[in-house]
Amino acid sequence: MRNSNVESLLQGLLGAQKTDRLFATLNTPALLQEWEEGVVTRAELAQAMNMALFEDLLERSPNGRNYTNDAIAQGGSVYFDHGALRTVRWAQSGALPPGEAAFTRILLPLGFKLNGRYPLDKLGMTGRAYVHEDAPDEIAQFFVSELHPERFSKAFQQAVSNVLSSSRDPLTPLAVSQLAELARDGYLPIETARELLPVIVGAFSRQHDAPSVNDYEALLAESAEMAWISTEGNAFNHATDRVADVFKLSDDEKAKGRPMKPDVERSRSGRVFQTAYRADIVLRELRQNDGAIVMREVPGSFYEFITRKRTFNQATRQWETDLRFDAGNATGIFKMTANTANTAAAGK
Repeated sequence: MRNSNVESLLQGLLGAQKTDRLFATLNTPALLQEWEEGVVTRAELAQAMNMALFEDLLERSPNGRNYTNDAIAQGGSVYFDHGALRTVRWAQSGALPPGEAAFTRILLPLGFKLNGRYPLDKLGMTGRAYVHEDAPDEIAQFFVSELHPERFSKAFQQAVSNVLSSSRDPLTPLAVSQLAELARDGYLPIETARELLPVIVGAFSRQHDAPSVNDYEALLAESAEMAWISTEGNAFNHATDRVADVFKLSDDEKAKGRPMKPDVERSRSGRVFQTAYRADIVLRELRQNDGAIVMREVPGSFYEFITRKRTFNQATRQWETDLRFDAGNATGIFKMTANTANTAAAGK
């Protein structure tokens, strides 16, 4: 059953064809099987945003699109577990709030709450998970990472400032007021939600200008993650399908010749297992000193797979999914974008 509010929001943003495909592809939270016409709850808006961001990820990841098409063709679906994005906690970020603050101002009004902090010290980053309060097991989580430039060299820090200083704030004053209303009431009139959805979806993209070749090289020398941010910004780094057996899936995808991670990451708890495709390679513009533009092959986004064990809670007498993440797993998964495809194409 389709939630007509979510359907209306997506059709206004993406059109009927993509909306139909998304409903045929993704799990629908049980909470959304009932709705009130014309009044959009925070859970409905969160689900519409997540579905639109999933579609955006597939537009940028041919491997993810191929996997999804195969799953649907075989009568299956995708259980959207989480999306991941990267931010930079740095004061010189132009008009964009530094770090995850640029996104918590969206996620918190939508009903997400902090559900774990994960030090990613090997990467000079910190990850935080945000889960939806109204349907934690069924509305996709967000894994938001912050990079800490102060842990790197002065030259690196200057390159970060150079890249981020042109950042624009995607949230309009109207959108800020609409999010405040949503945080206060937990719902919005559907006309207001239709106005807000494209603005918040648009926040998950690159807000700064194309980086210079010199700055990109300086960032890449010390952090593949920051180099990735310089070309991709705050777009989804990956989206994740929750599957029953990630080990079998990994073997099956390798047999098809898909570019899979060699090994499955295993959490210290023994309850969360993750693997992924390698990042799709994309062409991005870089600026030379004379202002000329060159096209360069760089790592883009990728598609991930996760298996979460379920345990029986004796207190509630219910089966519960382990919704936590693992710092070691995350560090391993992040390596999927540590690709050194640096060949520049002809300038233009």
